[in-house]
Amino acid sequence: MELPDDSLARIRSINQAAAFNRWCGIEVVSAEPGAVEISMPWREEVGQYAGFLHAGLIGALIDTACGFAAATLVGRVLASHYSVNCLRPAVGDRFVARARVVKPGKSQVFTACELYAQAGGGEKLVATGETLLLVVAGEAAEPHG
Repeated sequence: MELPDDSLARIRSINQAAAFNRWCGIEVVSAEPGAVEISMPWREEVGQYAGFLHAGLIGALIDTACGFAAATLVGRVLASHYSVNCLRPAVGDRFVARARVVKPGKSQVFTACELYAQAGGGEKLVATGETLLLVVAGEAAEPHG
């Protein structure tokens, strides 16, 4: 399915429709066919007991960025599998996930992502991840609630 290249507007619209993404403060920085960058500011509520970004949110940022990258090429997707490699404590003022499609397909899409912590004008790689996403045919599901 070929989608028009209004990727940034479409992905920002999807992001704003997700209550979890709004709660996290996730912003779509850029989106083009096959690649997306998202960011999230540090807040105390997203940390764990030692003051690092919670590993669950590391996974959420990687999953979200990868899903958005896939959506720029094939439309609606659903995560089938994802993996996360935490490389160092995630400490920063802002976290940036850069995802890209590695291999698109008709029924599944393979993606990869790097997550960076930004602070003091620099950034450090804190995690990497990969996802296998299933292409979902048909109309969007009705939201809960």
